[in-house]
Amino acid sequence: MEHLSHTATDEPEESDMYEHFSFAADKGQAAVRVDKFLTNRLEHTSRSRIQSAAEAGNIWANGEPVKSSYKVKPLDVVSVVLPYPPRSVEVIPENIPLDILYEDDDLMVLNKAAGMVVHPGHGNFSGTLVNALTYHLQDLPLFKTGSVRAGLVHRIDKNTSGVMVVAKSEAAHNRLAKQFFDHTIERLYVALAWGTPNPEEGTITGNIGRSLRDRIKMQVFSDGEQGKRAVTHYRVAERLGYVSLLECRLETGRTHQIRAHMEHIGHPLFNDERYGGSAILKGTTFAKYRQFVQSCFEALPRHALHAKVLGFVHPSTGKAMRFETPLPQDMATVVERWRTYVAGNG
Repeated sequence: MEHLSHTATDEPEESDMYEHFSFAADKGQAAVRVDKFLTNRLEHTSRSRIQSAAEAGNIWANGEPVKSSYKVKPLDVVSVVLPYPPRSVEVIPENIPLDILYEDDDLMVLNKAAGMVVHPGHGNFSGTLVNALTYHLQDLPLFKTGSVRAGLVHRIDKNTSGVMVVAKSEAAHNRLAKQFFDHTIERLYVALAWGTPNPEEGTITGNIGRSLRDRIKMQVFSDGEQGKRAVTHYRVAERLGYVSLLECRLETGRTHQIRAHMEHIGHPLFNDERYGGSAILKGTTFAKYRQFVQSCFEALPRHALHAKVLGFVHPSTGKAMRFETPLPQDMATVVERWRTYVAGNG
């Protein structure tokens, strides 16, 4: 059995919220409906969830999409993509305000504030986005289960701000998960990084996995046997002296992908403590400069990363949707301070 999934961390970055399973039928396989075949092999997964996946086009036999009624034959290879299943943690509904950019019967698009954890776990059992969603959407079947991942098809790190989409129905959940799995989602991030990458526009390709030395960090592996494929396209949008404002387009969605990739090429994100960006990595030794950088760290007490754009195809209408959010105040303030610093020292 092949089982590809993303491991949750205390600060999940951009891991997509689906699992991919693949099963090979043996030579003596009796003809059986594919939904029953999968129900017998997937623990804690109801037949209705599997049927919903089939309706969304998320079940394949030998690489071809099939319906629930498809009869599995000997040596068939059956694959399925499912949004993450419910977990046993009880989710308490909490009336937490949400910055909703768009909402209809199928989905909600919101602008997540920096500091908000996406889902409960690892010591964060209240005040999370899922606690808020469970309150605001408590009348919907998908949010009555008490799942810690209800409606989620992707997630953003606690200290990253920006745009997210949440499914409001099982069908929307499956169809959006398929788009993330196929890497057809448009995701553009804005980051402030130390130094200026050379070249100023390029692609970082390197498998990402759990660090062998520090389990709360992710690491880029040159060995293709370790980690999972990760691709980040970056462009320097503005040079600001000892730092640069970058646009990063995600081709894949791995935990801490942008943060780990930028550290890997020697340009960690500004004030990213976990990945080495909270020290003064570039610049002069003058006390006045050190005070300036320290004041920027205080104004932006997190890593400088914002999910600016999210684009996808609407799961019901098929219409292209695209949402863009401005830089939050803390990042905008620090970017403006660097512009002023550069102008005064040009």
